[in-house]
Amino acid sequence: MKKKPFHIAIIMDGNGRWAQKRGKSRIIGHRYGALSLKKIINFSIKKKINILTLYAFSTENWSRPYLEVLELMKLFTFSIKNFMYELHEKNVCVNIIGDRKKLSKNLVFYINKIEFLTKNNKGLILNIAINYSGKWDLVNCVKKIYFLIKKKKIKINDINENFVNNNLCLSNLPDIDLLIRTGGEKRISNFFLWKIAYSELFFTDILWPDFSSEDFLNILNNFSKRNRRFGKIFFS
Repeated sequence: MKKKPFHIAIIMDGNGRWAQKRGKSRIIGHRYGALSLKKIINFSIKKKINILTLYAFSTENWSRPYLEVLELMKLFTFSIKNFMYELHEKNVCVNIIGDRKKLSKNLVFYINKIEFLTKNNKGLILNIAINYSGKWDLVNCVKKIYFLIKKKKIKINDINENFVNNNLCLSNLPDIDLLIRTGGEKRISNFFLWKIAYSELFFTDILWPDFSSEDFLNILNNFSKRNRRFGKIFFS
């Protein structure tokens, strides 16, 4: 692979449809999706990917059936509780991104625990978005800026792209180089709207539980052949 993306993001879509095609409940699809997630994390470690950001649950996902949401939250708690020490041993630094106000106390407890446990690790930076949306992130940023102006800590002219970026989630990390979405849909779905301004986009029909390390490698190889112009024109 000639050129490797520094920061990769994945919208993990298709768990429910994967299960329904097999006559199973949607939560079974989410459980198989969690197994796929573990496989892709291990592959990222092996390939020395620097940053992997995953969209696990959006603010819009609360509108799904109550029992599905309840089981998803239990799955998040179970996964963090049972895999945190394995991730720590593999030198992974874990960050959970999103609004925690609607999450259960038990889930927030394990989120805090895994973040504290892995915060000094120097390997793969793993960001998992739970109850996150790009619009929520931007609104939160506006509120922070308003507060700073009101307290006269900054002036209007202090606000620029860097300042906005520094008040968003993932403020300390570079922009997303490659955004992958599984499941056949071709939309962003309110995911890190600021950070994907110049991301390379890759959409695949493969449902997330079927997404393999080989599929991931094929996308990385495709990325390595792309000429990223960032709005500029290059003459040969």
